[in-house]
Amino acid sequence: MGAGVAFILAISLLMSYTIMALGYWEESKPSEIRVAGKVMCQDCTQGWNKWVQGAKPIKGSVVSLTCMDNVRSKVVHYARDTTDELGQFDFSVNLDVCRKKIDPKRCRARLVSSPDPSCNILTDFAGGLTGVKLSSPSSVYRNTIKYDLGSFYFTSPMCKKPDYTSNNSQDGNGYGNKGHY
Repeated sequence: MGAGVAFILAISLLMSYTIMALGYWEESKPSEIRVAGKVMCQDCTQGWNKWVQGAKPIKGSVVSLTCMDNVRSKVVHYARDTTDELGQFDFSVNLDVCRKKIDPKRCRARLVSSPDPSCNILTDFAGGLTGVKLSSPSSVYRNTIKYDLGSFYFTSPMCKKPDYTSNNSQDGNGYGNKGHY
C-alpha cells in the first residue's frame, strides 16, 4: 500500500512540474526579433585586397526590413533604419503585429539608399540589393531572437555595371539610333 501511495504522489508531482514547465515555455516564447548589420562603401578602383578589406562605413544609409504573411504573401511589417557613424543598423521588431504573428523566416532585409554621392550604387555583394532572408539566428536570449546579417555594400558610380539588357534601339540591334551611340 505504501508503494502505491508513493507512486501516485510521484506521478502527481511529475504532472505538476510538467504543467509548470509548459506554462513557463508559453511565457518565454520569443516576442521580438532584432536585426543588425553594417553598411559599407567599397571602392572598386582599388586593388583586390583594399577593395575587399578596405571598405568604409557609411553614416546615414537606409536599410529596410520587410516581413510577409504566410497566407497571401502580403506585407505585414515594414521598417526602415538609418545607420550610425559606424555604419551600423539595428531593427527591433515585435512579433505580434495587429493580431498576426510575424514569421522571421518570411522577413528580408535590404539596402535602400546612401547619402554619400561618391558611394551610392547598390551592390548585391552580401545580398544588399536583392535582400537577405532571416534564416539562422546569431543568438536567442529570453524573449528576443537576434540576427546579425554582416555587412551590406554600396560602391561608387564609377563602378556601376552598364545595363546591356535594355533595348533602346529603333532598329533592334541594341546599339541605339542606327548603330550609333
